[in-house]
Amino acid sequence: MNKLFGLAILMVAMLLAVGAGANFRYYSADRGASFNVVSDDNELISLTALQPYVTYDAGKLYVDITQYNPNRPENGGLGMSPNTTYVFEEMFEVGNNLWENNQTNYPICVTIKTQHDGVLIFAGSYDNPIAGPAHNIQFTVEHGNPVPVGIVFNNTNVSVGEYQFQMSIEAIKGACGR
Repeated sequence: MNKLFGLAILMVAMLLAVGAGANFRYYSADRGASFNVVSDDNELISLTALQPYVTYDAGKLYVDITQYNPNRPENGGLGMSPNTTYVFEEMFEVGNNLWENNQTNYPICVTIKTQHDGVLIFAGSYDNPIAGPAHNIQFTVEHGNPVPVGIVFNNTNVSVGEYQFQMSIEAIKGACGR
């Protein structure tokens, strides 16, 4: 009986030791993230200008269809006419060079938005678009297969003058629609 009593005390002591030693608390920590805008030969997700009306400088893409554009073709016009619609195919392209040495396909989902009523964007060709034309488009870019992006300018009922618009481009990992 003493052995059974001693064994019971030993079991209770072990339970107290294990139970008292467990200390579950919630811990949180802040983590930082950073990215670099690098020269064109070192990037992983690329924006490449395809027309003289588009330039890429210091991490920003510029569309300039005016006489002030230093890349304007020699016989190019001074701008766009009122009450017309212009379709510029392949203004720039979005490339996916992620993990290029891994021989694996990692798609990215690209979202492009404009904030101007007279400006629409499309991916692919105008006659056979992958996405758009619309103010907001989304499309998947596979590794090594850049997607061209075009812009539609609708100048219907727009008076003569200079106009500006904002465009945002966001890329996240994975194919669109997942």
